[in-house]
Amino acid sequence: MSSPEPIKFTDGAAYERFMAPWSRSAGTLFLDWLAPRPGLAWADVGAGNGAFTELLVAKSAPSSVCAIDPSDAQIATARQKFAAKPVELSIGDAMALPYDRDRFDVAVMALALFFVPDARKGASEMVRVTKPGGMVASYTWDIVRGGTPTQPLWEELDALGIPAARPPSADISRFEALKALWAEIGLSNIETRELVVERTFADFDDYWLSMVVSSPSGVMGKLSEAQGAELKRRLQARLPASASGAITVHASATAIKGRKAA
Repeated sequence: MSSPEPIKFTDGAAYERFMAPWSRSAGTLFLDWLAPRPGLAWADVGAGNGAFTELLVAKSAPSSVCAIDPSDAQIATARQKFAAKPVELSIGDAMALPYDRDRFDVAVMALALFFVPDARKGASEMVRVTKPGGMVASYTWDIVRGGTPTQPLWEELDALGIPAARPPSADISRFEALKALWAEIGLSNIETRELVVERTFADFDDYWLSMVVSSPSGVMGKLSEAQGAELKRRLQARLPASASGAITVHASATAIKGRKAA
């Protein structure tokens, strides 16, 4: 079996349908857990199309947000959301943030740390740009334990002998790995929490369009007509529907937070 290509988010509109609802559900739990006071300066690293950033602005009353992502298409989509809000959007690398040392009160990665090729370097960059006493936090889908919303799709692709694209640093989603990393980069008052969410699709067609057709892996373009039909059959058989035809899928994320030494 050949190795899958890495996941790349290059379509902000497709991401909106595919992952943004999941991001908002988990992001709400994450921000409630962080319980930040208003008026803080935030760095939102790996901001994508701004789904979590939008939630952050609405819920946490920041004084400013610097949101950064490597995809120009994702940032272009985000720009449409923040024309009149205190958000500075940039295209850049999580492993080399273009921000001064000790600039932010809070640095976060929402569903992004496992996409950073060197997770330690990305986390270290968050620490560098955070003020002494500030918070560094992240949450990722619990991939190792099957917590990602894409788990049904991945497993059925694997069963068909078609390797599903997975994040390059999937192991960092484990609580043990996260706690070890946060301690290694010098953070204290480390806490973790599991975030459990669900999403209900109107029917299987809604699920198929949202989670398969809109997938950033472009899976449908890699399948023959017969393979696509078999994948659809497998997923439809796997995902039970309610009497109304609705399909509910559950997911879980591993969250962590810590403080930079004052």
